Amino acid sequence: MFSPDDTGQGIIQFQYQISCQLLDIHLTGLSDEEYRWRPAAQGLHVRNDSGIWRADWPESESYDIGPPSIAWLTWHIIFWWSMTMDHSFGDGTLQRESVPCPGSSSEAVVRIYQLKEKWEASVATLTPNEYHERTRTNWPFSDKPFYELSAWLNVELMKNAAEIGYCRFLFASQKGESLRP
Repeated sequence: MFSPDDTGQGIIQFQYQISCQLLDIHLTGLSDEEYRWRPAAQGLHVRNDSGIWRADWPESESYDIGPPSIAWLTWHIIFWWSMTMDHSFGDGTLQRESVPCPGSSSEAVVRIYQLKEKWEASVATLTPNEYHERTRTNWPFSDKPFYELSAWLNVELMKNAAEIGYCRFLFASQKGESLRP
């Protein structure tokens, strides 16, 4: 474990920056066609329910549920970042059902970058001692130092960014096959 006078906060920030760089690569130029494309007939996706976009919620995390779409993955980033922000720096009342699903790739990207800026501004106010306190760690787990929540966020961001990239590779390769004579 880190002590308040070590470089733990710097390490977490370094990992966060790498995660953000990967996210930037995979969100740049994201089209609505890629955003809404389903990599398989079965998998987590979003649907338009009377003009409101809603994300599927998995009953399990088993492989047989199928791969998620980019629309679902971007919503998932928005979901966990919104929840983390609200439960760490807000009133802690936000629920999954209240996290909207964007209807387009551009809306999703804008919302993700808004949350990124909000996270960075909020974390920048913390002292090294506050990184070790447990008061801000309330979702998705509690009774842990804030630096563990920050490390979890870095892992979640990296994982979702990589999944978006993988889905974009699949989309491009399948689109390329369909364009060949």
